Amino acid sequence: METQTMGRVLTEATIENLGDLWNVQQGLRTPEQVRRITVTDALVDTAATLLSLPTRLIQQLGLTPRYKKHVVSSNGTVSEAAVYGTVRLTIQGRDCPTDVIEVPDNVPVLVGQIPLEYLDLVVDLRKRCLIGNPAHGGEHVFEMY
Repeated sequence: METQTMGRVLTEATIENLGDLWNVQQGLRTPEQVRRITVTDALVDTAATLLSLPTRLIQQLGLTPRYKKHVVSSNGTVSEAAVYGTVRLTIQGRDCPTDVIEVPDNVPVLVGQIPLEYLDLVVDLRKRCLIGNPAHGGEHVFEMY
């Protein structure tokens, strides 16, 4: 469910450790042992690239750091951030695998452009909510070319 607050679009998102899900398929873990979180107030940020998670949530999910990347914040500050992999992100019943970039604990969960593209969701500026891509009749469609 999306909510609006002063022009911001917030959405519910479930984030699961993809390695744990793989272990369930291999019989090494039970479905109840999958580390997952559901946040009701993930900020849809079309200026962000990836799924960004605060450090405390990365730790809860038991994600492994993969590499560091230069990042530019909205105020123009250039720094380095750790990229973690990989989670399954689910929004509105649509899911996608995505890596995670770490943000400080005082930053909300940010859903950026790459996961939005994969999920085929767009921001409805008038209603300030996420909707299925109108170019695809609202259905979840992958474009081939």
